[in-house]
Amino acid sequence: MITMGLIGVGWWGRMLLNAARSSGAMRFVHACSRTAATGAPVAAAYGLRFSDSVAAMLRDPAVRAVVISTPHSTHLPLIRQVAAAGLPVFCEKPLALTRADAVAAVEACARAGVPFAVGHNRRFLPTIRAMRRVIDEGRLGRLLHIEGHLSNENSSVNFAPWRSDPEESPAGGMTGTGVHVLDAFINLAGPARRVAATQLLVTKPAPNPLDSLSAMIEFASGMSGLLATVRVSPRFWRIHVFGERGNAETWGDAAGDTSVVLRLAGGATPERITFAEVDTLRAELDAFAEAASGGAPYPAPTDQMVATVAVFEAIVKSVSAGGAAMEV
Repeated sequence: MITMGLIGVGWWGRMLLNAARSSGAMRFVHACSRTAATGAPVAAAYGLRFSDSVAAMLRDPAVRAVVISTPHSTHLPLIRQVAAAGLPVFCEKPLALTRADAVAAVEACARAGVPFAVGHNRRFLPTIRAMRRVIDEGRLGRLLHIEGHLSNENSSVNFAPWRSDPEESPAGGMTGTGVHVLDAFINLAGPARRVAATQLLVTKPAPNPLDSLSAMIEFASGMSGLLATVRVSPRFWRIHVFGERGNAETWGDAAGDTSVVLRLAGGATPERITFAEVDTLRAELDAFAEAASGGAPYPAPTDQMVATVAVFEAIVKSVSAGGAAMEV
């Protein structure tokens, strides 16, 4: 059991606190928020010590690793501060808004010699891991194309002004939700080379924003990709990989994220693989606790962390340029 500190106790910070309650590998003991009026009551409700200063929290000897759940632009300075204190770092997604900042974050942890993790919790879905195995086994043959979609209602249900600030959350729903699809793309298809075209359509500005984003992506491997994300629509996500010998698809909605359908060439009956539900937030925290305790490395390579931010940044630039093609 490793004891941890949490920086940021807003909506998502509380989601992590709730997930940690059932963990046998870690528990939070200290919370930090720059706003004591809102942060201290949350800490008290979860039985945590509270500080309105990161430096004060880092001086707590019980804090042996730190989880960061704060607005995106604050991630890099906080990662540097925690790493400099010699503590393992877990940072919520998106890791950064630019590739340069993502590289700087990875380098700060490498210099300090501390484990580093990013909270792309959907990597821990058994369905995504099964698709990775199917690809690695060569069952789909040469990969040709990948598609992904994500929509949810979080932007209205859990609205906060910073989440709709174009400096904090550029390109509409891309920052908060679409980045999940990008991480799945990088995990399954490898790094991107070029964003061929991107379109952001805003139906209603914040608060309670309504928008959709579409992007075409060219991968370094030669694969093509299509991405779409929508605010606001009931929760749904889909990843579909196409190869010369078959395709594999997974999806999730309010009923769960439990199935992969594998369709192979030659007229074979589609194979449906079903898994039990998994608490992906607890799974990612447990994996971080394992890495922070000197065990298995966190199962998300740092080069993939950077690659996800790199294609995210290219999409944001393409949106700002009216859909012009951008190199990643």
